Amino acid sequence: MAVSVSLVRAQSYRLSELTRSLTQVLDPLGGMAAFVKPGDRVLLKPNLLTGARPTKACTTRPELVYAVAQQVLAAGGRPFLGDSPAFGSAHGVAKANGLLPLAEELNLPIVELHGHRYPTDNPEFDHLRLSKEAMEADVVINLPKVKSHVQLTLTLGVKNLFGCVPGKMKAWWHMEAGKDVQRFGTMLVETARLIDPALTIVDGIVGHEGNGPSSGEPRDLGVLGASGHVFALDRAMVTLLGVDPLVVPTVAQSMRLGVCPAWDEIAFPLLAPEDLRVADWQLPAELMPIDFGMPRVVKSTFKHLYIRFIQEPVATYAGRI
Repeated sequence: MAVSVSLVRAQSYRLSELTRSLTQVLDPLGGMAAFVKPGDRVLLKPNLLTGARPTKACTTRPELVYAVAQQVLAAGGRPFLGDSPAFGSAHGVAKANGLLPLAEELNLPIVELHGHRYPTDNPEFDHLRLSKEAMEADVVINLPKVKSHVQLTLTLGVKNLFGCVPGKMKAWWHMEAGKDVQRFGTMLVETARLIDPALTIVDGIVGHEGNGPSSGEPRDLGVLGASGHVFALDRAMVTLLGVDPLVVPTVAQSMRLGVCPAWDEIAFPLLAPEDLRVADWQLPAELMPIDFGMPRVVKSTFKHLYIRFIQEPVATYAGRI
């Protein structure tokens, strides 16, 4: 049976227009009620990469998180927002990105994701350390941003789920698997397979091109995409952007491992990638190595701890004066 990937034109983050676009893109999939049942605990996993560059469009927009949370509540679900940023805390990065007022309005908890070991079916990675909160949620809704990436060419739905790996473990994986880009891509695919998001909604209204994930530039794309199959959605978005899927490790490895449907097994009930094709999407000028040496791992760990336990608390305290 064909896997459905729903794509629509969406030009605005204004909440009324965004809500209509969200309803439109979910309608062919059965609406939010097809994924969320009354009483379900629903993890919303946006891209909360950083709070340092809000004007660069490198994180999932708060308005999209809000609109999705509203629909989850309307379906009877109990949404909560979670992430494990490489630097700082989920609460601190969410605050820096303007999510707190919207979260408070909806009584949407923001939780830090903590790790637990889970077995895989891939002998290359017999266990992966993933968020217990994500694995134990009744439903995971993945909310990635369309971005170029200096290490992985593009970051979409599969890469966004790397945020369900505890913060300090990310640096370790860069050291352990980063010397082989295909192995690193396989690790990301297996992470996505284990988390198995029920629904992925990709924020491509404004993307981030060039030297992403944070040092590029905003780019109007006018696209909102959704699917119950994260690998199929990523494959469709790569085609929409005019990028060879074999140069994107997460997509290439999902195809090699057979978890991404063949192209003729993906159905587009609304618009097809060709209808939304971007002719001149900018990839990174030069790719950087994925692997971290031990000094960088140590530096990364100390930076994470400094932001989370010193910088963020000081900023919070100062804000109360």
